[in-house]
Amino acid sequence: MKIKIKFIIIIVIILILGLLFLALKPKIFPSKQYLEITKPITLNWWGVWETNDDVADLINGFKTLHPNITINYRKFRFEDYENELLEAFAEDRGPDLYSLPASWLSKYQTKILPQPPTITLPYQELKGALKKELVTTIKKVPTLTINQVNEQFVDVVSKDVVINKQIYGLPFNLDTLVLFYNRDLFNNFNIALPPKNWSEFADDVQKVTLIDQNNEIVQAGAAIGTAKNIPRANDILAVLMIQNGALMTADSGGITFNQAIIESNGQVYNPGAVALEFYTDFANPSKVVYTWNDQQGDALEEFIKGKVAMFFGYSYHLPLIKSKAPKLNFSVTNFPQIENSPVNYNYANYWVVTVAKKSTYSDEAWGFINYAIQKDVNKKFLEKIKRPTALKNLIDEQLANEEIPELKIFASQVLTAKSWYHGRNPLLAEKYFSEMIDNVVSGTKTPIEAINLAVQQINTTL
Repeated sequence: MKIKIKFIIIIVIILILGLLFLALKPKIFPSKQYLEITKPITLNWWGVWETNDDVADLINGFKTLHPNITINYRKFRFEDYENELLEAFAEDRGPDLYSLPASWLSKYQTKILPQPPTITLPYQELKGALKKELVTTIKKVPTLTINQVNEQFVDVVSKDVVINKQIYGLPFNLDTLVLFYNRDLFNNFNIALPPKNWSEFADDVQKVTLIDQNNEIVQAGAAIGTAKNIPRANDILAVLMIQNGALMTADSGGITFNQAIIESNGQVYNPGAVALEFYTDFANPSKVVYTWNDQQGDALEEFIKGKVAMFFGYSYHLPLIKSKAPKLNFSVTNFPQIENSPVNYNYANYWVVTVAKKSTYSDEAWGFINYAIQKDVNKKFLEKIKRPTALKNLIDEQLANEEIPELKIFASQVLTAKSWYHGRNPLLAEKYFSEMIDNVVSGTKTPIEAINLAVQQINTTL
């Protein structure tokens, strides 16, 4: 009997030890997969506009969830950025994450790893019923779907980032083009309110513009009409075309903003060419709206000096103007629309963060992007950098933000913001677009001739 009891005790002890071994095995003898996924790694992220301080909270918040992942951010000058990227990719030393203008995605498509449907990441979590302890677990989690991109982001985003039914990048913010105006100049010429439409805009330009006896512009009503000395002149003209009914690109992807339409009365109308003529009239000395020319200084600098009443810009221009001209009495207002138009159209200019095709840690990189676009995380980031949101569920909060009143204007336009496909060489497309403006201003070509040439040139880059 005693032998039998001893035997049972031994069996129980063996069972207990076996259970303890099974429970402790992952800690004592972790699997090869566990060791691989939880090993310390470093992701390199390259960008242009954000500083290290801007992205510090994003990076630290992600590291709190995933302690083994370190992210190093490196900021470049825009002028150097593309060369640095291409050289790094050619030498297999490129970043894991990198920021790109949304219009560059097609150009870099072969260098991007599209977002996978799921990613596997280590998570550090508090577990335990009585005694809480930090435990690292491996989870396979779904990433954002195309439907979720459509639901969560403003409409322009999915049109830009979804290529061949795959997601190639996601924005952390989204900017829109607005009108900056000098309140003192408006007051001096008895203009109580900023223009809401292009008719009012043209009237205000004529009121404020001062031209001397030598036909020199002493004071400009607005920086509009040329290409070289106006930051983002192409964006101003592009949204004018869109507002006027021009189809920038066809469903097939071809550039079509030169196409004429037949109106209900049988008349042929070319909305793109009309918009081009309207834009360049402001740089035509023979027109009553003449207010700007190629001899003027940089539009932003002239606005800062108080020499131009209206300037088209983005939210990133706000801190530049305030830092260079702290006493300048200016405000921002919505981008002008076509009078009596039933719909509003604005212009989106934004960057996305994407993952390099050759990244060794693509799951971790896409995990960071999906983390950064979560509502609470993204909200804190936007409050820090003072930029408009790309997420629909943050628009109302930005519209109610009293700390940065100017931000309301930018945020109020994100739902109606548009962009257009620039082809696989967006910088060359922008060059041709600018040359189109120059050709009309110089009188080298008519608006129809200039727009046809530009479309032909840009289509060669597709």
